[in-house]
Amino acid sequence: MYDLIIIGGGPAGLTAAVYAARKKMNTLLLTKEFGGQLMWTKEIENYMGYQFISGPELMGKFEEQVKRFAVDIQYEEVNGFVVNPDDTFLVKTEMKEYQSKTVILATGKRPRGLDIPGEKEFTGRGVSYCATCDGPFFDNKAVAVIGGGNSAVQAALELSKIAHTVYLVVRNNHYIADPIILEKMKVATNIIEMLGYESEGIYGDEVVEKITIREIATGKLQDIAVDGVFVEIGLEPNSEYVEDIIRMNKRKELMVDCRSRTNIPGVYAAGDITDGPDKQIVIAAGDGAKAALMAYDYLLHKE
Repeated sequence: MYDLIIIGGGPAGLTAAVYAARKKMNTLLLTKEFGGQLMWTKEIENYMGYQFISGPELMGKFEEQVKRFAVDIQYEEVNGFVVNPDDTFLVKTEMKEYQSKTVILATGKRPRGLDIPGEKEFTGRGVSYCATCDGPFFDNKAVAVIGGGNSAVQAALELSKIAHTVYLVVRNNHYIADPIILEKMKVATNIIEMLGYESEGIYGDEVVEKITIREIATGKLQDIAVDGVFVEIGLEPNSEYVEDIIRMNKRKELMVDCRSRTNIPGVYAAGDITDGPDKQIVIAAGDGAKAALMAYDYLLHKE
């Protein structure tokens, strides 16, 4: 029986682990892998203490710090969660079952798919959700980036230094990206902006050869010859394992109060999986610290 089980290995989960360990809580960290979304991030300029650092570098520092403490780490994916009759908790993975007095849910989010023909079939064969990971495979080739937010514009900018042509397909007639990122993008001469278009299908034989897009205003279809399609249309929470147990909003984010508490006493949530309004590394880390302190306070008063 652990004092605390932390589910998730991103900034929220790892920060929670450090704070829990400093409180001498018997802690288990369950994660499929370290890093979360940060492992796809090439450039970070707004994490205090670093004028510039890459996502993998920053997560390496997080991991190094966690491993200085007595935290039990198991690399397993959680697929079940049960509230026991005695108000403790059972956490299930494919390999084992674990018991705990408190739990922090910090499993973050994953890329949202386009749900169009060819997307699943060509994933790994031209369709990607990570420009940082897969961009180098498209040296001097044509690619499309789908999306109009920060991640899409950043991906287009990153790919413009590798591919010979980048088509940026935006559903709206405007971007929802930060001005500073848009300013950088405007400098690139090989990014072709396609505003007011949505994706209809991805086609090819063994690998991606073209994407079909539709102009929303006219309904006109257009084929673009590309070797790769990078999907950057947002994220969805990894919250299925607590569905019908933890209260969620319509976006399937976990609803928490200002003390990181969910609707179940002893269960806390932190980071991008919550209904907090902004998704930032520093906010996720702060959430993790707060959730660990609240879990400690809960046990202190309960005992």
